[in-house]
Amino acid sequence: MHIPDSFIPLTQAIVYWVIALPFIFMSMKWAKNELDEMKVPVLAALAAGIFAIQAMNIPIGMGTSGHMVGATLVAIVFGSPWAGVLVLTLVLLVQGFAFGDGGITTLGANILNMGVISGFVGYYTYAALRKSVGTSIAAFGGAWLGLFISAMACAVQMWVAGTFPLVPGLMAMGTFHLIIGFIGEGLITAVAVTAIAKSRPDLLEDSFAAGSDKYNTEVHA
Repeated sequence: MHIPDSFIPLTQAIVYWVIALPFIFMSMKWAKNELDEMKVPVLAALAAGIFAIQAMNIPIGMGTSGHMVGATLVAIVFGSPWAGVLVLTLVLLVQGFAFGDGGITTLGANILNMGVISGFVGYYTYAALRKSVGTSIAAFGGAWLGLFISAMACAVQMWVAGTFPLVPGLMAMGTFHLIIGFIGEGLITAVAVTAIAKSRPDLLEDSFAAGSDKYNTEVHA
């Protein structure tokens, strides 16, 4: 899902940078207002974990690859999609500049897909579902959908750039990320969120701790 420099013309890459920059700015503003001494180590640990899981790329074809993202997990833990944008921005910057994973000019598109789209879609899907289906299933569904939609956005961007045809691109990215979202992104997010909720609920934001009735029953039973 990391788009290399050659896959998107510079003129289009600039457009994605323009769209992504306000989100990056707001994520930094969120960090300034919300992060404290207890939360910073948790954010750093999640960033390191996401960096590690994104190193496991699955070749898809046409020069693309599939992998987990992690923005929804961060957003749920911190009770804000801005946290997901911040962490994915930091991870993608390190990957792009230090390891050459993804492009430099296309960082705006990659941040938009993996940080903004995945984080916002995943978090608000989770928020909409948690009262009706419970914390674990909502976290799974949010992470799965966030990953899938961001993969679709990536395919559309590369079609607009003329990199490869729309339908084959959507089929390739969609099929692989549906599977990755099920056995990787969704499952890991659900397990991690449930484990944190049961063992260290103090690490979660009040908005999460006050989640579904099912969650409150499980914790306080």
